[in-house]
Amino acid sequence: MSGHSSKPTVGALPDTTVESPFVPVALTWLVWSLFAASIAVLIARFRFGGAWEIPGLLAVDGLTVLMWVVVTFFSGVVHSYSRRYMAGSTHETRFFAATFGFTVTVMALVAADHVALFGILWVTMGLLMAELIGTVSGWEQAQAAAAVARKYFLCSSAILGVALTALWWTTGATTISGIGATANALGGPVWLIAASALVLAAMIQSALIPFHTWLLSSMTAPTPASALMHAGFVNAGGILLTRFAPVITVDPALMLAVVAVGAASAIGGKLLKSVQPDVKGKLACSTVGQMGFMIMQAGLGFFGAAVTHLVLHGFYKAYQFLSSGEQVEHIGPSETTKHTVGRVTSAVGVVVALLTGLAGGVVFAVMTGKGAKVDSGLLLNFFVVVTTLHAARSAIQYTSLPTLARYGAVPLVFFPAIVVYAVVYEAVSGLLTVGTATTELTLLHGIIAVGFVAIYVGIETGIHERSQRLYVALLNATQPSSNTLLTSTEDYNER
Repeated sequence: MSGHSSKPTVGALPDTTVESPFVPVALTWLVWSLFAASIAVLIARFRFGGAWEIPGLLAVDGLTVLMWVVVTFFSGVVHSYSRRYMAGSTHETRFFAATFGFTVTVMALVAADHVALFGILWVTMGLLMAELIGTVSGWEQAQAAAAVARKYFLCSSAILGVALTALWWTTGATTISGIGATANALGGPVWLIAASALVLAAMIQSALIPFHTWLLSSMTAPTPASALMHAGFVNAGGILLTRFAPVITVDPALMLAVVAVGAASAIGGKLLKSVQPDVKGKLACSTVGQMGFMIMQAGLGFFGAAVTHLVLHGFYKAYQFLSSGEQVEHIGPSETTKHTVGRVTSAVGVVVALLTGLAGGVVFAVMTGKGAKVDSGLLLNFFVVVTTLHAARSAIQYTSLPTLARYGAVPLVFFPAIVVYAVVYEAVSGLLTVGTATTELTLLHGIIAVGFVAIYVGIETGIHERSQRLYVALLNATQPSSNTLLTSTEDYNER
């Protein structure tokens, strides 16, 4: 059986410049115009700085303009890709309207300063994403998936409403900036409710375990919508924690809890990915893990690193989803497929990974200063290296290079990646108004780090595969809602 199958030609692809309805064409041009305008605003921000705001309503800071650039770029790519992907679909105009509406809503969300406006836009963002998941109105499973997502998003919005109400009640401020200005006086049970609610809302929106079911049930979404979801929507949790960083950083104990929550999803996502049989399912589980890393970085007090991670992960995951069709062919079984790796090759791979990781940690510490002291920056350095090294290994996993050559290629991919990460981190940190909230390392930090390494090594060596009970538990945990499963191709009906 060959891993490369020939594909019959079923007809010429539609000419998107001629056959596209007016709305998709207009919105595609408009979103790229917004991207160009966002670039201009970013340059102006670098050059002139200052406060740009409508007092009590909107505040345009460094995070705002950065997210404008990122969101409009991803949206522009999705719009352009969808011109061909959605061509001929009866839902084309509806899809483009929802995608553009989602883009504008996110742009407004990252600029919102009034807590009521922020809450309304948060709800709207979730409802529009649910609309994209259920784009195909004649597909029962798609509507079920949209209903599942909508339930989670409304729950997240309600919890966020509790947090915003509690913060208003405690501080008397109706703006995010006003709440941040009085954060030093926060404390007590009302603050704890607000801060916990913020973290919980972020966990749901970013599909952290145990709230990952909505993401795994969303496979009915058109592929470009999935790209927008995984590259943009799930990042909302990191944006939320960054916006309310002064509230989250009041108590080191809460910060440690955020680290633990992130670590659980980071390692859990990797475990769930190991039992997924399909490409998009693996990508979804990967997103669960990567969002865990993002939340961990926020919990360590490095909000610039969290924003850097969501930006770089967005680029990586958008590409992965838009090229997911190619991956089906790349990972197809063939006569030469090897299911085991010799001990010598495995030993070489371990040595290469360890040496590469250690050298990468030194590079990151020199470029950013994080990891040079025994504080939470040391853990940040470690987790950045682990994430980047894992991405580098994944990038060359299915190449046609011999096994030993693939191990040798890991440093060639890893070192440019870690340098880019450090450069982007420094640039992003310079844009943000929120500072770094470095914390002292505690015994619990050490336990989390040791446990993380132990489980990660166990997964890499395949120890977890020896337990049938664990395999079944993981497989059950990756199951989407039963009414979103397509059991027969006849159930799919796009009309």
